Amino acid sequence: MIIHGGEPFFLQGGGHGVLLIHGFTGVPGEMLLLGRYLNTKGYTVLCMRLAGHGTTPMDMAHMTGEDWYSSVCDGYSLLSGCCDKISVVGQSMGGLLGLILAANAKLNVCCSISAPIFIHEDKQLHRLPPKEQCQNKFWPKKRRMYDDIPEECNASYGEYPMMSIHELLNLIEKGKQELPRIKCPMLIMQSHNDHTVRDRSAKYIYERVGSYEKELIWLEESGHLITIGCEREKAFKMVADFLDKYKGE
Repeated sequence: MIIHGGEPFFLQGGGHGVLLIHGFTGVPGEMLLLGRYLNTKGYTVLCMRLAGHGTTPMDMAHMTGEDWYSSVCDGYSLLSGCCDKISVVGQSMGGLLGLILAANAKLNVCCSISAPIFIHEDKQLHRLPPKEQCQNKFWPKKRRMYDDIPEECNASYGEYPMMSIHELLNLIEKGKQELPRIKCPMLIMQSHNDHTVRDRSAKYIYERVGSYEKELIWLEESGHLITIGCEREKAFKMVADFLDKYKGE
């Protein structure tokens, strides 16, 4: 059963499609406000539910990084059927998956928001057991509450499957390898106040991505989930402006 906020969404617009990708343990709902904003600017918007997300943590524990990337590729294929141009905007692990897609598919623009390359030490990754010892084991997750957004926009899981953390770490290594192969215009966005992903992640991506046209934007007050945070409207406008800048190419 899909939880409220876990449903994929499609917003019909013009011939330029934007594929939105939510984050690790998250739901499409965390991208809904951004999707609505971009749709008002004329973009067709699709946000897929990543495999194993939006149901139960146990479902997620059975999925791999390849399963998550397959969900992204499904979304790209669906948008290709109704749009002449496609861009991608991903948050957190969604940003990482967007980078991998950008290295392997034709995209107009790639926007990476809070993508993990380096994770804060207080996430206790040093305590993560070997993969073979992680079956049916979970870590509790602190979820920040927001009073000014719909409930479905903040409906992530309350725990991390340990198996999935290993899959995320493998995806990070894959994303790092793919960076030089990305050639489309890149927008990289991160907050200095991100307590999940270290801010040097954004600099790492910016310095190694193969794109000639690239921009790094820093936010100061947002947390990790920029699309539902206190600076979301500012972030939405910067994403839309970047998409508009290259929509004719």
